[in-house]
Amino acid sequence: MEFKTRLKELRKNSPYTQKDIAGKLGISVSAYQYYESGKNEPNIENLKKLANLFNVTLDYLTCRVDE
Repeated sequence: MEFKTRLKELRKNSPYTQKDIAGKLGISVSAYQYYESGKNEPNIENLKKLANLFNVTLDYLTCRVDE
């Protein structure tokens, strides 16, 4: 699985919208949409924020492990 797919899956299984997540990261909605489309990747700080938001490990978020 690719990062963009994992990220979209986590968001769809959460109560958050793309706008909610973008706000929590301090980025624009379009910048977040770039993450989900694979056009861009988050920096390490935003990766940590995403992992915390979805309550998953960085390894899971970045598809190094599947559990």
